[in-house]
Amino acid sequence: MKLKKLGILLIVSVFLLSSAAVVGAQDTTSSASVPANDEQLVKALSSEGTWIVIFHDDYQTDKDLVMEGEFKNRDEVDRKLALYASDADHNVTERYTLTAPSITVRSPKARFQNGTFVGDVYIESNNFALNGFTVDGDIYFETKEAKATFTVNGGTEITGDLINNF
Repeated sequence: MKLKKLGILLIVSVFLLSSAAVVGAQDTTSSASVPANDEQLVKALSSEGTWIVIFHDDYQTDKDLVMEGEFKNRDEVDRKLALYASDADHNVTERYTLTAPSITVRSPKARFQNGTFVGDVYIESNNFALNGFTVDGDIYFETKEAKATFTVNGGTEITGDLINNF
């Protein structure tokens, strides 16, 4: 009898473990963070934030920022810092500036789009992209892979140096 109960318990345990949902990248397609202060900004960029962080004006902080966590947008890994406004047809109508001593990018497939970051950028993740973006500072690559998968698109400008930190 003990052996039968143990067998049933084992079967139920295996079933429960195999049917449990696997928690991985957050799928936050409909969510956006629009930070209004340093606390909200730090949280928005953290692994507890959302796939997209949007600004509606210039913003300045004295904090070193960290963008981390893996997020999904439409079932694809994606993370975006959006420093711009657009119209209904997705045409950029305004560009904004985020100023901080630095930002470290740890989120895979992160991109900075259509605005300006004043400060240094430290890239630790792969597939980081700048799209129509200005970096007024240096860009540091923390790994060979981060540098090899870095892309620059559509009117991007980098005023500083590209520096290998590996």
